[in-house]
Amino acid sequence: MAFELNPSETPESLQNKIEETRERVRSYDPEYLGRYQPVDVQRLWEDDGFVASYLEAKRHVVADTVKMIDESLQWRNDFSVNDITEDNLQKSFLEAGMHYFRGYDKDGNKLFWFRLKLQAKDSRTLQEKKRYLAFWLERFVRHEPGALLTTVFDMSESGLGNVDMEFLRFLITCFQVYYPRLLAKILIFELPWIMNAAWKIVKSWLGPDAIDKLKFVTRHDVQTYIELEQLPLHMGGMDVFEYSYPPLPEDDFQPPLSESGQGEVGDAEVKETDDPEPRLRKLCRHECVSVCPYPPCVEEGDGDSRARVTRRPTTTFTGSLLRLSPGRELCFGQSEGDRRCVILLENIPKNLVAYKVRTTAPDNYRVKPSSGVLDPGSSVEIMVSLHGGSQASPQDRFLVMATEMEKAVAGDNQDLAQFWKDIPKTKVMEHRLQCKVLQGVKPAHIQTTNPHADLTNGAGGQQDTHTMLLKLLAGSRRLEQKLDHCLWTENVLIVMVTLLTAILSCCLYTQHTGLGLF
Repeated sequence: MAFELNPSETPESLQNKIEETRERVRSYDPEYLGRYQPVDVQRLWEDDGFVASYLEAKRHVVADTVKMIDESLQWRNDFSVNDITEDNLQKSFLEAGMHYFRGYDKDGNKLFWFRLKLQAKDSRTLQEKKRYLAFWLERFVRHEPGALLTTVFDMSESGLGNVDMEFLRFLITCFQVYYPRLLAKILIFELPWIMNAAWKIVKSWLGPDAIDKLKFVTRHDVQTYIELEQLPLHMGGMDVFEYSYPPLPEDDFQPPLSESGQGEVGDAEVKETDDPEPRLRKLCRHECVSVCPYPPCVEEGDGDSRARVTRRPTTTFTGSLLRLSPGRELCFGQSEGDRRCVILLENIPKNLVAYKVRTTAPDNYRVKPSSGVLDPGSSVEIMVSLHGGSQASPQDRFLVMATEMEKAVAGDNQDLAQFWKDIPKTKVMEHRLQCKVLQGVKPAHIQTTNPHADLTNGAGGQQDTHTMLLKLLAGSRRLEQKLDHCLWTENVLIVMVTLLTAILSCCLYTQHTGLGLF
């Protein structure tokens, strides 16, 4: 997990505060006799990122951080958070689908959906609803440690009977105390006017940081934060997903990225091709496939008459050490040009930055170069290509890691590998990229000879037709909403004109009869 340092903090001072925090938490109960759960105590002593998240939430003030950690660990013990499982939750909550994870926002943060219309205020089930929420948050933290959440409150078709103020207060406490630095944004979708008073109360519970993360959106502007493909149909999007249980939706959790282990990513698992890549002259074309953030680039290699196409990034993520393009996902398809992607890394600080790229599917991809050192202000292009006949999967993930280093450390590959083993996690910036699979999309560099070709020929044509129909459906819904708004405006204008006409008639009548109003 990577954290932003306070401008007045250095990595050494942060590490010292982490150790001081641990010692002071221990003074609350030297033997931990029932105050905290053993698994949480172990995490406190072994996971620097866990302690650093609380320090960051409390602006690196150790005294405040100690109180916050003590409150959080006591709650975890009293609530038996580590013992909450799918099997001991009330099945009606799981079947209703009030909360679930699906998709990512434009910043690459996981979307946590709250369907408020499925929730009813009931004090008898309040405790179980809290356990249900804790189950989902723990599930996310364990699957994607260090990642952030964007919480979407879907208020459509909901009313005051769906608002449980006690539950909302517990939710805010979770993000402020129990799971600090987990929240990226809160999106409130289509807030009914009748709930304005309730949300003003909720807003008063939020701190300044959380208020900045609170965004009210409608069908017209929700795409500012979430791509069309990630939005459900009733929000004007193209995602036809419908929640059902059992089982729990698993499509949004990929294998966790860690240092080693089967099915995970280790340094030795990142493979590179032996043959050196020829220096290529790139003639970028500006056509862009709508479902992917990469416009195609034609690459002409020496002695190779075939034009090779590699997707070049257009989206950007700016971290504390590196600027990455693309910022969210790598797109792969079936054609030769769609089997290769480029990651652009640019060094931001004035020091040397070591980087490495890892993947959850090292047998399927070749990453060149997979690691290296960037001089201040320099950049590097990393080629990610599918190996042999391998196919990309939406479950595949890529992790870009970066850390500052001294010039004396920069050496050969063995020195660099040892450097990564010795570097503490608190000094490492991490950014995850998703894998997106293009299905049925014709490469933009291929010119279709028949402009009237049947789109329904083959599986790719069917996919294109399905996508077009979804877009038409979303467009028709937006037009319908605009029409309803116009009709409402027209009715208001008719009423106003009628009232003005009545007032004018009354004035003319009184003037004609010589009677004054006073």
